[in-house]
Parts: sequence; C-alpha cells; structure tokens
Amino acid sequence: MQKRLIRFAGISGAIGVALGAMAAHFLKTKMESGSITMNELQAFETGARYQIYHSLALLCLALLHDKLNSKLIPKAGYCFMAGIVLFSGSLYLLSTGGLMGMGTMRWLGPVTPIGGVFLIAGWLLTGISAFKKD
Repeated sequence: MQKRLIRFAGISGAIGVALGAMAAHFLKTKMESGSITMNELQAFETGARYQIYHSLALLCLALLHDKLNSKLIPKAGYCFMAGIVLFSGSLYLLSTGGLMGMGTMRWLGPVTPIGGVFLIAGWLLTGISAFKKD
C-alpha cells in the first residue's frame, strides 16, 4: 500500500505542478483574450492547489504508515485519491470545458463537493488513525 500511495502522490504532484503552470501561463493569456473568465481561472488554480496539497498528504500517509493504524491509512489514502480526481478533476473540466469546445459541462457541478467530502474524510481518517492502534 505504501508504494501505491507514493506512486499516486508522485504522479498527482507532477500533474498538479504542470496544471498550475498551465494556469499561470497559458490560461492567463486566454483570459486576456476573453476565452476564459477570471472565475474559471481561479477555479482551475484552486483545483491545482488542492491537488498539490493532497498529493503531499498522500506522501505523508505513506511515510507514516508504520506509526499509525494501518487499517485506516489505506482508507484515508483512497479517500484522498478519489477526492483529488473528483474535486480537482471536476474543477479542471468545469473551468476549461468551453475553451476545449466541450461546452459548459454544468452536470459536473455536483461532482466537486462530492470530491471535497472525500478529501475531508481522508483528513478525518488520518486524524483518527493516530488515536487507534491496530
């Protein structure tokens, strides 16, 4: 499980940095031309920021695996992974759907808070894992 967490954290962290750079450079020029709004740019940046935060959280989980409740750590890790995909992924698609010619994709709106709930659950499970030993 530790290797899976580290793999996901590494790949997710790299993607988060790349998408953050894309927001800072490419998407800002699209905002200036009117192809993307300030709100859409900010939503995209929020997705990248949360992806980085939770990639680091996954890395910490992997490193703390032996010191915490090993039954809860995988559950926390899966919650973080699902949260990254659902929360950040939906923000990326919602904010750039029009730019990519896919329309507004409003149906993805409810996916973002579901991803947020997974992120919150990951943090709660991480905290609880420090209280309970196997």
